[in-house]
Amino acid sequence: MTFWLTGDESADRLLDENPFALLIGMLLDQQMTMEAAFAGPRKLADRMGGFDVHRIAEADPAAFEELAATPPAVHRYPRAMAGRIQSVARTVVDEYDGDTTRLWTDGDPDAATVLRRLTALPGFGKQKAQIFLAMLAKRRGVDLPGWREAAGPYGEEGVLRSIADVTGPESLASVREAKRAYKAALKAAGA
Repeated sequence: MTFWLTGDESADRLLDENPFALLIGMLLDQQMTMEAAFAGPRKLADRMGGFDVHRIAEADPAAFEELAATPPAVHRYPRAMAGRIQSVARTVVDEYDGDTTRLWTDGDPDAATVLRRLTALPGFGKQKAQIFLAMLAKRRGVDLPGWREAAGPYGEEGVLRSIADVTGPESLASVREAKRAYKAALKAAGA
C-alpha cells in the first residue's frame, strides 16, 4: 500500500517510507489543505538533507523555526508548528527510542492503547488521533484489535470522511466535500 496524499511523488514516498514523516504530516493537518499539510515533511527533509527524528528533536529551536518558516513555509503558522514538531520528535525520541512505529507496536497493544498514546502526543487531540489510527489500519494495514471502534466515525467502512480515506484525486475531492458538509452542519446547528 503506497500513499497518495499530496499528489507529489517524492512527498508521498517520504510519507510511505518514514513513519515519523507520516506522523508529522498528521500533526500539520489543520488550518490548511490536507495535501499541503502532508507535503510539509518533504519541505523540511529537503532543507535538512533528510527527515530524521533525532536531528529534529536536537535541532536548535530558533534555527528549526527558520527552516519551517522559509518560503514555502511548512504551515500557515510555521513558527508555532515548528515548536510542536520538535515536541513530538522529543517525545518519540524520549519515550520510544526514536522509533515512531513503537507507538503502535510496543507491547502488542490494542487500538484503545494506541489511541491513548497518540492523544498523549503534543498537538494530537482525540479527533486527530482517531484519524491517524484509521490511517494506520486502512492505509498501512496495521491490524489493531478494536481499531474501528477506537477510530470512531473515521473507522466506518465505505465512507470517505478523512485523509485516512484518500487514495487519489477523486477520493480527495470526496473527502473535501464531506468535510465541507460537516462544517456547514456544525455551523447551522450553532446558529
